Amino acid sequence: MKYTNLGSSGIVISRITHGCMELGGGPWETRNDEHNIKLLHTAFDHGVTTFDTAESYGGGHSEEVVGRAFHGMRDKVVLCTKVSREHLHKADVIAACEGSLKRLGTDYIDLYYIHWPNAEIAIEETMEAFTLLKQQGKIRAIGVSNFNKAQMEAVCRCAQLDGLQPEYNLLTRGIEAEDLPFCAEHNVSVLTYNSIAKGILSGAFHFGGKTVTDFRTAKPLFQPEALQKELPLLELLRDIATTHGVTLSQVAIAASLARKGVSSTIVGTQNEKHFLDNLAAAELTLTAEELTALDETSARVIASL
Repeated sequence: MKYTNLGSSGIVISRITHGCMELGGGPWETRNDEHNIKLLHTAFDHGVTTFDTAESYGGGHSEEVVGRAFHGMRDKVVLCTKVSREHLHKADVIAACEGSLKRLGTDYIDLYYIHWPNAEIAIEETMEAFTLLKQQGKIRAIGVSNFNKAQMEAVCRCAQLDGLQPEYNLLTRGIEAEDLPFCAEHNVSVLTYNSIAKGILSGAFHFGGKTVTDFRTAKPLFQPEALQKELPLLELLRDIATTHGVTLSQVAIAASLARKGVSSTIVGTQNEKHFLDNLAAAELTLTAEELTALDETSARVIASL
């Protein structure tokens, strides 16, 4: 595993972050807590030190599972969690943080995010709460998720911002034009999520005969016409994967990690084999020619969708 610094915080994060959304339940078939705790330990044993959750994941159950998994080894892991957009008034932020601390079984959160922006609540009020929590030692670093450049600028006028968590993959590249350059300029680490586009980039729906039967049936990328337009990118991923003797998912994740400005990629699954396969992407080095081909092909596919 490789590691990097989180902004200016002094915190060191792993380049693969374990995403714990599925552990809380929701639109996925959830394995039992004991299975998921074992998977978290497996991730740690393979060098992953950074774990991402949120108060909204399973109504806080994901945080509880993470807290149980790392009881007694808190100083060995970096715990990241998020406050929901409806809890951004000062008193609500403080109450939400206290709830997350309790569920995680800790007295501090390493990286505390705003999960989604809320234009109805002044960012100055929200950051007042974050600053207070940081002064109290209850959080070590401030992050935002799903914020654009202008929204990050507003945060930076109030506090030190150390992390951005955006959606990013070969079919979702909106952060490249403004957000990545802003983060590079202001030393904000970028921890991306959805690196395989909810499974599209694994090849399972193009070459594996898998069909969508869950919440993804409503997602644009899973519509029959979109699947057809995505085929050139999937074929390129397959060719590169064959060259390296790896999976399509590993190539997609490695491509995200190779993007200048991306510090860590969040990988979440309850399947141990899939997780370990994806974890190996941190060690996969794609050639400049392969990265250029992926860049150009993905841009053409996105333009056609």
